[in-house]
Amino acid sequence: MVTTGAPQSPEPARLLDGHRPQGPAETADLARVRPRADAPDAWERATPLHFTASALIVHPPTRRVLLRWHVRQQAWLQVGGHGDPGETSPLDIALREGREETGLTDLAPWPDAALVHLVVVPVPASPVEPAHEHADLRFLLATATPDDARPENPAAPLEWLTIEEAKERTTEENLRETLDRAARLLA
Repeated sequence: MVTTGAPQSPEPARLLDGHRPQGPAETADLARVRPRADAPDAWERATPLHFTASALIVHPPTRRVLLRWHVRQQAWLQVGGHGDPGETSPLDIALREGREETGLTDLAPWPDAALVHLVVVPVPASPVEPAHEHADLRFLLATATPDDARPENPAAPLEWLTIEEAKERTTEENLRETLDRAARLLA
């Protein structure tokens, strides 16, 4: 297969096969979601447990990370979301979501295209969908142009923070773990 543009990442099954979980929570999440990785509806929002892809955007020279305010979750989080119809490449989904949510056009996997963290995240019910879970596949993406970051809308501000500032800002323990993993790579 010939590809152009951003590097193609493996589909979820191959990506998970190459991932080594860190700790009991991620090991349990991997055991739980691995069977879903081969399912034809693995990315379908209608399934109670489906895949999403996200990324922590980093600026390696300053060791800062970019967080986005998520209105629905009322929390500072990484960028990311659901695959669009026909999308099955987690890295490509994270790249697209990152570009859409930040306006950064130079995003690239950093330090490589490896999966950094897998976490199952509970999502509360909303007026349009029941409670469900995301099997979130997380990457690190770097930019060389941090000053070009622009929120996709006024309700979703962006903020560049040190790892410690980001850990204080977020309410999500699973994101703190992703930040710790990023910190080790940025050191």
